[in-house]
Amino acid sequence: MSHSQTSRGEELVQANRRFYDSLWSQARLVNPNRFNTWPLVKGLLGRSRRRLEVAPGLRPRLPIAGTQFIDISVPALRRLRDAGGKVAMAAVTSLPLPSESFDLVCALDIVEHVEDDQSAWSEITRVARSGSIVLLSTPLHPEQWTPFDDFVGHHRRYQPQELLARVEQHGLTIEQSAVYGMQPKSSRLLDLGMWWLTHRREEAMRWYNRIWMPLALRFEKKLSLIPGLIDFKTADEILLVCRKR
Repeated sequence: MSHSQTSRGEELVQANRRFYDSLWSQARLVNPNRFNTWPLVKGLLGRSRRRLEVAPGLRPRLPIAGTQFIDISVPALRRLRDAGGKVAMAAVTSLPLPSESFDLVCALDIVEHVEDDQSAWSEITRVARSGSIVLLSTPLHPEQWTPFDDFVGHHRRYQPQELLARVEQHGLTIEQSAVYGMQPKSSRLLDLGMWWLTHRREEAMRWYNRIWMPLALRFEKKLSLIPGLIDFKTADEILLVCRKR
């Protein structure tokens, strides 16, 4: 990797840290059973003694007690530790963990945030045991890029075939998938939210944490998993349930 690429990667990490430190310092920790991923996760726990979740912030999908969490945000790690989680500060591109040490690895909404996604995919799969389940999610279709992607620190949206190539390259088999994500569908609502985040940041963060997030959880649709792959054309973001070969 060139010096300029390294610098851009470091700048992206710092931008993400600033955004999420600000968000998590004002947010409440949401228990994983509040999310539509919980029925899926609950069904996996009996076979998953050792669990890892990468970059959950204060929105973990795996049970907090006994799970290893990796994040770059100090406020998030502190709250997760206080709730019984095992925590370590690190980036997804360099996990301070032994190879093949986890039965269940969860990395939702993370690979799109890093410039060096090959290292991120390599690290996520490196720490997963053969036969383990790896949960991944990411936004799709670069042509659907919005100012929200810039604001929250996304580096990419995957072309569907590019995503499938990453899955295959890193020794994963897709067992199930679903449309995923909580981004508003309305472009007007998204534009309004972006205006508030840009011009009234602190007030917007309070509204997000106290009003929008609870409402989004209350009306979150059931996760509709299907065997294999969903139709990519219908998905702004996809959740993949993979098994490491």
